[in-house]
Amino acid sequence: MANSPYAPEYDIAGITDPFLHIRLLKLLRILGQGDADASDCMNDILAQVATKIESNKNAGNAILYECVGTIMSIEDNGGLRVLAINILGRFLSNRDNNIRYVALNMLMKAITVDAQAVQRHRATILECVKDSDASIRKKALDLVYLLVNESNVKPLTKELIESLEASDQEFKGVLTAKICSLVEKFSPEKIWYIDQMLKVLSEAGNFVKDEVWHALIVVISNASDLHGYSVRALYRAFQTSTEQETLVRVAVWCIGEYGDMLVNNVGMLDIEEPITVTESDAVDALEVSIKRLNSDLTTKAMALIALLKLSSRFPSCSERIKDIILQNKRSFVLELQQRSIEFNCILQKHQNIRSALVERMPVLDEATFSGRRAGSLPTSVSTSTGTARNLPNGIAKPAAAPVADLLDLSSDDAPAPSSSGGDFLQDLLGVDLSPASAPP
Repeated sequence: MANSPYAPEYDIAGITDPFLHIRLLKLLRILGQGDADASDCMNDILAQVATKIESNKNAGNAILYECVGTIMSIEDNGGLRVLAINILGRFLSNRDNNIRYVALNMLMKAITVDAQAVQRHRATILECVKDSDASIRKKALDLVYLLVNESNVKPLTKELIESLEASDQEFKGVLTAKICSLVEKFSPEKIWYIDQMLKVLSEAGNFVKDEVWHALIVVISNASDLHGYSVRALYRAFQTSTEQETLVRVAVWCIGEYGDMLVNNVGMLDIEEPITVTESDAVDALEVSIKRLNSDLTTKAMALIALLKLSSRFPSCSERIKDIILQNKRSFVLELQQRSIEFNCILQKHQNIRSALVERMPVLDEATFSGRRAGSLPTSVSTSTGTARNLPNGIAKPAAAPVADLLDLSSDDAPAPSSSGGDFLQDLLGVDLSPASAPP
């Protein structure tokens, strides 16, 4: 068929009987599956079809597409498969959306056969992520997701984040989810992970799911040498992206925990630009996050907690912080009203225990968090059998710190609470702390 003479009665756009071509290619596919000898015999004819058929007509593209499908289905021939994937790469440059879509669809199947050959067309595939057609964008994004590995995660993530900046609102949610998943899965180092997540939060923080920014806080908590770097980077991002809710939340949490590092430039890295932040500037950021019209309840509640923590670390701003907290005393939102009254009570009547109440959170157990997120560990809270230790304000506790220690319900010389006297901790948290408790 490939070498047959021109026959006008079977001609379609200069291609002789494309329907017969396709039927024969389907037959070859059936004959070659699972048969190495038959596959070897048909390699030459498939190579002739792939190289001689013109690709500037729809009839020729239909034959080439079927030829590629046959090559991918028969027994292994490396050179022929590279040729087939190159044909699909040419399809991606076609102006016809239908041709590009079927090429992306076929490449997703081809990546399981010869990922290296598909990688050569990475740049063209990335261009399809920016396409105006929604179905092509989504299919190209799925293909890019499959192409990412440890060796190319940095350049591909950079390209996807650049695409995120130019994408429309409808596509940002899907693209954001893919980028966050790739960063978490293939992150080579924590500082790179933090940088990429900050870029995503700054550009599309409103599309980021809760579990993603929760995970970012866990990573920051575990990176003790990056606490200062993280809070400074978040403070900078907060100044320009206050409309991104999840970015504001992470920034508020870090300022509350590491505000003293922000003001004193603790842990400066060589890659950082100098920044001057006063105690008043840090309090300003938290006040802005509370008074923003579009701030939700979670953000405002986190900001109130952060202010309470800074009241102990920034003595010069303690009166101003008290005034900001009191402003929510008559809030119509019961949660904010209750926090305001209770925090004001701590500031006025419990100065002797305030420092212990607002000390830094214990280092969050990253492995446990990841396991619970994946569904492999129970979500019930467990307590440690070790003795509680009182640490000065601003020093992280061990990762295995018990819940009773976290809430300052025990002391160094106090005996372990007895379960017979009424488990007040269980009532407080609403969880079963017994060793044999089943996941809720």
